[in-house]
Amino acid sequence: MAKILLGVTGSVAAVRTPLLVRELLAERHAVKVAATESSLHFFDPAELPAGVLHRDSDEWPAGRYQRGDPVLHIELRNWADLFLIAPLDAHTLAKLALGLCDNLPTCVARAWPGDKPLALAPAMNTLMWEQPVTARHLAQISDDRQGRLAVIGAIAEELARGDVRVGGMTEVPDIVAAVGR
Repeated sequence: MAKILLGVTGSVAAVRTPLLVRELLAERHAVKVAATESSLHFFDPAELPAGVLHRDSDEWPAGRYQRGDPVLHIELRNWADLFLIAPLDAHTLAKLALGLCDNLPTCVARAWPGDKPLALAPAMNTLMWEQPVTARHLAQISDDRQGRLAVIGAIAEELARGDVRVGGMTEVPDIVAAVGR
């Protein structure tokens, strides 16, 4: 099966990270997680298998960088067959569209080669999802990747504020099925 790097951003849907990791592992994928600091507000890292989670702070550990030291976002890029960002929050979507890279997942995305698959599972409030800029950002990323981009979702569900509208992250089994193809 595939080596999947799971990028996790600061959406409430990050509560599903442990389940998503378990389901990917159950399908015999190798999984590593690159999580933003804000995503860690929504799940307990202790629920992930040991050695799977990489945080922003792991990118440049204590001490001064020495020429030849490994660079984590490049190591992860080289390791993975597929980069799945789930959930992809509105803030990170904008960063990807503009090429900004100020955390571990966005640094991986900026260095991600065009011949490897990139899959995005957006998750945001309906009012954010429905903004014209969201469609422009997704189109920009697709254009930059010359159409080699899979967007998984968003779906209608009950969102964090009780709204039942489009913007929720696709259900975990559907994400696993989409990346398994």
